Amino acid sequence: MFYLDSLHGKDGGETYRTKSGFRYPLSKERGGQYKVKSGETIRVCMTSDFFLEEADGWRDEAWEIIRQRPDVKFFLLTKRPHRVKDCLPKDWGNGWENVMFNVTCENQKRADERIPIMLELPFKHKGIMCAPFIGAVSIAKYLPKGQIEQVLCDGENYDGARPCHYEWVKALHDECRAYNVTFVFCGTGRRFVKDGRTYNIESSAVQSQQAFKSGLSFKGKAARYELTNEWGYPITDEELYKPYFGEKCENCGMRISCNGCSRCGKC
Repeated sequence: MFYLDSLHGKDGGETYRTKSGFRYPLSKERGGQYKVKSGETIRVCMTSDFFLEEADGWRDEAWEIIRQRPDVKFFLLTKRPHRVKDCLPKDWGNGWENVMFNVTCENQKRADERIPIMLELPFKHKGIMCAPFIGAVSIAKYLPKGQIEQVLCDGENYDGARPCHYEWVKALHDECRAYNVTFVFCGTGRRFVKDGRTYNIESSAVQSQQAFKSGLSFKGKAARYELTNEWGYPITDEELYKPYFGEKCENCGMRISCNGCSRCGKC
């Protein structure tokens, strides 16, 4: 997070409200259509935390944006599930259909601390992100509850990256496969250990390719989002955004959970 913010001249320790992108989900093209299409996924605060105490003053406006786009999936990730219950909108009820809630589980200690809280929270869609994956994690005792729809894992990157071990990834994959839960091995991270050997993989593209080649990503039972338009009418599959995948997407570890290529040319 600190490294990525530094690329944009920002201090990773500072909590701030983005100016140009905050209301992006409501942005429209000249013809009046939304830039973000029905069925697309928006990952929120991926270099921050949606439930930071410092962001309490802006969150209601963020919820209002999510409320206005019931046709778009919003991916929320937090290390603070203990704060979530008091930060939900008054009309939340049992959860909104277009929100996927995830907790970070970088090792077993954090998994056992955060997953039980997540399972008690009112969300229609729930997942786990083991990133950076810095210690073995077992979730076998949580999967039988049937609430966890997907598990993503990725090694650590940038300076001082700690190693990710193949055995950890394989064990987590096996648990998810046993319960038909989608498992996405997004990338190896910069330091990957397999069969006692440490591989130094600097390129994020190569990390993702190697994760794909491992064959550990697994598409389990599909999460079904009952998305609606702004008037509350169901959106048919034919009306949903069809993601585009380019040539380089074919061997990408994240493809199973990806929103598709934006054709920005950065690959």
